Amino acid sequence: MESHDCVDEGAALWDNSAMNTTLLSGLNPPQLQAVTLPQQSALILAGAGSGKTRVLITRIAYLISTGAVSPHGILAVTFTNKAAKEMVTRLSAMLPVNTRGMWIGTFHGLCNRLLRAHYREANLPQAFQILDSGDQLSAIKRVMKALDVNDEKYPPRELQNFISSSKEQGLRAHDVEAFDPYTRRKVEVYAAYDAQCQKEGVVDFSELLLRCYELLSRNSAIREHYQARFTHILVDEFQDTNPLQYQWLKLLAGKNNSLFAVGDDDQSIYAFRGANVGNMKDLLRDFKVDAVIKLEQNYRSHGNILDAANALISNNKNRLGKNLWTSEQGGEKLRVMEAPTDVEEANFIVSEIRQLKAEGLKLTEMALLYRSNAQSRVLEHALVSAGLSYRVYGGLRFFERQEIKHALAYLRLMQNTEDDNALLRIINFPTRGIGARSIEQLQEAAKLHGTTLWDAAARAGGKVTAFVGLIEALRRATRELPLPEIMAHVLLNSGLVLHYKNETGAKKREAEERLENLNELVTAATLFVHENEDDSLTSFLTHASLEAGEHQAGDQDDALHLMTVHAAKGLEFNAVFITGLEEGLFPHQNSQRVDGGLDEERRLMYVAITRARRRLYLSFAQRRMLNGQVSFSAPSSFLQELPDELLLWLSPRAVPRNPFAAFGYVAPVAAPVQCAVSDTGWRTGQRVMHQKFGEGVVTGAEGSGNDGRVQVNFKHAGSKWLALEYAKLTAL
Repeated sequence: MESHDCVDEGAALWDNSAMNTTLLSGLNPPQLQAVTLPQQSALILAGAGSGKTRVLITRIAYLISTGAVSPHGILAVTFTNKAAKEMVTRLSAMLPVNTRGMWIGTFHGLCNRLLRAHYREANLPQAFQILDSGDQLSAIKRVMKALDVNDEKYPPRELQNFISSSKEQGLRAHDVEAFDPYTRRKVEVYAAYDAQCQKEGVVDFSELLLRCYELLSRNSAIREHYQARFTHILVDEFQDTNPLQYQWLKLLAGKNNSLFAVGDDDQSIYAFRGANVGNMKDLLRDFKVDAVIKLEQNYRSHGNILDAANALISNNKNRLGKNLWTSEQGGEKLRVMEAPTDVEEANFIVSEIRQLKAEGLKLTEMALLYRSNAQSRVLEHALVSAGLSYRVYGGLRFFERQEIKHALAYLRLMQNTEDDNALLRIINFPTRGIGARSIEQLQEAAKLHGTTLWDAAARAGGKVTAFVGLIEALRRATRELPLPEIMAHVLLNSGLVLHYKNETGAKKREAEERLENLNELVTAATLFVHENEDDSLTSFLTHASLEAGEHQAGDQDDALHLMTVHAAKGLEFNAVFITGLEEGLFPHQNSQRVDGGLDEERRLMYVAITRARRRLYLSFAQRRMLNGQVSFSAPSSFLQELPDELLLWLSPRAVPRNPFAAFGYVAPVAAPVQCAVSDTGWRTGQRVMHQKFGEGVVTGAEGSGNDGRVQVNFKHAGSKWLALEYAKLTAL
């Protein structure tokens, strides 16, 4: 074991008083109180932009400079490698000591370090390897094959999610409750997978923390050694810890060490990853914390932005409570824009960005935020059309996303069977039992006969020929359909939609986002038909390729930032646009299905608002096209929670006060018309024909012109509302 270091090691290397004066200069009173606390556990409630990183790093430097602890007696935990590196770099600049050997890192990084030091006690080989996600999936597939597990009934990715989720909850296979045969079979695979990993001397990512926790739990000598060594444990972003991470911290802290936790319950937005904001209250109870210090002075935003954020988050229950303030009072009001459509919302944003740029604000100082990745497509299209450079932060451009590439590959192969790249992408996606060896044989046959892979596939037999039949069937079924309906048919009948709908566990949320993107692809096709004379499939595929191939701004370019609100956490910009503020979109409709879901959505909105330094735009659309159909939406309820006096309405029909009725929002459309729709010629009782839904009768209508819509009762498809702007109805 490593020897325990004396706490006064190196204390004489510098002038403490001079060092401390430098370290503590510029701290506000709560920051100073947090940094200079005596040895005790504490919770630092650090609001957005309140200097939490500075406080955490200065606390470490202060403890070392005063001789309270040696550099080797500190354990500092972060959530990203980037944050850990920044901490080490800033500490090195503050202190005249070598910080390279300090235990500063992520949960998984620190657990790996501890397991390497005690591999025998952890029952691991000295050179144990860590499986990445792809390697883990391959290992699970081998186990399934050995156990003769049906991969259609038990998709490998579903089992991977099940295993990882169980480990993150601290559960081995024998701990998982299985009340039905289906779950018992998954537990059986979990147990066999664990045994296989143990035999091969490998661990997956989730195993690092669980194996380390188990080692400390059962081996008192190792546990007591690290408890004696790490007298000060400091944790960043504590609100993002999951239950197992908190239990691991409790083991290391023991009864005598201080746990210095920095976090913000109002910015807890990762419940879908297992984060448990309740750990903050557990900390107060378990460690008998009487030092709760609130960092409420914000150094980022103007007063109006903070007042709006405070008003919004005050609607959440069970908060620990704090109120952000700034010495920079007032500032600009929050600009609110109500657009008729999502396309016009995007055009408004582009217009404002151009104006800000003309006023001297760099694109890189602006950010465009959205709740769902699927929203980016219409925004990207507007930016590309305007020639504005942009960068998708923490994600891919719409036409570069995996699920979109899969869908387009089906369409490309239907159009051109000589497209070998398209065939290789989708021949076994979704999984249809065509393995790597079968694909190799296909390539060899094509090379031998000098043909395309498609021709070789047609002669191959078995599952490969069935795939050829699927493409042919898709081509026949869509030959006479308009572009949006081709898209919808292919997504459904290729199996792509069903594949993502069947995802469960940790991958379920990601799969839901991919489904939203696929739905947006139908919308993209619908708008393409509306905007282009040549609305053929070939033309659309060319359009998609050109947008995907547009120059993605490099790190040195002046480019606008596009990102989800989740990806924006920790960032800040001079001007921020929060888009799509509509009920069902933000707050997301899924929040209604989960306990505490609306509170988490409100925290997400709080994070979005507090990214802005100087100017904040809030926008929404009356009508938004979703899955190729026009959806009429009400403004987000979050807008109602913002004080009227902080808002500047930019909409043409804006009024001096917040235009929300006391009993709910009324959509801005004309009352239903019983006889006819003005300027359209459609009337109730009229027989019509639709290419997809067939024959029907108009039973209702509202609005006028392109803003109007009709209700049609179809003989076979039932009653549907159709937007006149997009519906291709023929009178009978």
